[in-house]
Amino acid sequence: MLCRTLIRATSNMASRSIRCTSHRMCLTKTTSRDIHENRKSYKESDSPLITFQNLVEEDMTSFFLDIRQVLESDVPLLKDMCFYYFDDTGKSIRPKIVFLVARACNRAVHNNSSYVTEEQRKVAMIAEMIHTGSLIHDDVVDMSSMRRGKCTVNEVWGERNAILAGNYVLSRSSHLLASIGDTEIVKYISTIIDDLVRGELMQISPSTTFEHYLRKTYRKTASLIANSCKSVALLSRMDAGQVEGMYQYGRNVGIAFQLIDDLLDFSQSAEDLGKPANADLRLGLATAPVLFAAERHPFLNDLILRRFSRPDDVERTLNAVKDSDGLEETRLLARQHATDAQRYLGILEDSDEKEALFSIAMALVDRVK
Repeated sequence: MLCRTLIRATSNMASRSIRCTSHRMCLTKTTSRDIHENRKSYKESDSPLITFQNLVEEDMTSFFLDIRQVLESDVPLLKDMCFYYFDDTGKSIRPKIVFLVARACNRAVHNNSSYVTEEQRKVAMIAEMIHTGSLIHDDVVDMSSMRRGKCTVNEVWGERNAILAGNYVLSRSSHLLASIGDTEIVKYISTIIDDLVRGELMQISPSTTFEHYLRKTYRKTASLIANSCKSVALLSRMDAGQVEGMYQYGRNVGIAFQLIDDLLDFSQSAEDLGKPANADLRLGLATAPVLFAAERHPFLNDLILRRFSRPDDVERTLNAVKDSDGLEETRLLARQHATDAQRYLGILEDSDEKEALFSIAMALVDRVK
């Protein structure tokens, strides 16, 4: 993925003009006060995911400031780019799930006491850093201009600089991972990056099978949540069966999350999503709604294999998805994975954290952005 983007980057990208004038303010230095005052720009404040916010409020209070401290650099440009997305305006669902799993596991093992260890907190930070670093690279590969309701790093600073920024975020996450000092955790977290690269390569290879799609979805999205949950469970000293259960919870939640993301790409506007709508189709990617629609409209298989490359392919596909049960079947599949995730929570003691994890699994399916 890095080689592909480096080849595409041109030597003068760093000096190009910024086209998104509404976001020129992102080039100015951001203070800790800005982080707390600008949260409402994108965050879904009325989401049911906020219901259990109080359980991780302590964990999230300085979360992004701590990540920024890890990313500190004496190169101003690098610092500005790396700080750009760590502004506490996203959903932050990954670290919240990791914190809830950590607290639930610690409560189960250590006399009903809910807390997060320093090492578990590092896992949550690493997960968010890997996620964000990979998004920066994805936006270069996909030539995206908008994410989370604002211009992408590559749109503001150029592709070459964006690649370097993504590399730096990932390298600093590796440095933080090494500080945990546990070889098993290193193995699980390293698997996430391996899966991200393999998933990206799978994505550029068109396929009409659900097996290919779900394996790609696991690698690009679910592996991060699954292996992060597995890591904090291991750090709680849970037994092997319990650790596997937390891995399966994260795996199923991650797949459900991505299925709904793929559904929303068809059903919501760019303003609601905070990024362009129908983006996957225009990039030549077939997701669950299209694969389901192809069962009713077999002509879609040819369009999938040629990556919707002809002038009217995208419009024909959109019409076919509308004239099918593709969106409904995608939501049903996501709901099944959410139900499977809830089932794995049976290994935990009853607690507020367990209840939150149970509710979040289905809230991710019912979300509208």
